[in-house]
Amino acid sequence: MRQAIIFRGEDGFWVAECPSLPGCISQGETREEVVQNIREAIQLYIETLEEDGLDVPDELFETFVIAV
Repeated sequence: MRQAIIFRGEDGFWVAECPSLPGCISQGETREEVVQNIREAIQLYIETLEEDGLDVPDELFETFVIAV
């Protein structure tokens, strides 16, 4: 299980990133699309690390929403 952050990009597309996997970022036109895309990106990222014999980073992040 991995945490992902999703937000609207400057171009109006949804952007998703997985903080525990540096550089694992995706985008989509809708929230549903970006969730599916980041899910696939996370799977491929981890598969690639494993194929290359590299350690898969632990999920160490916690997220909070802070209203100001």
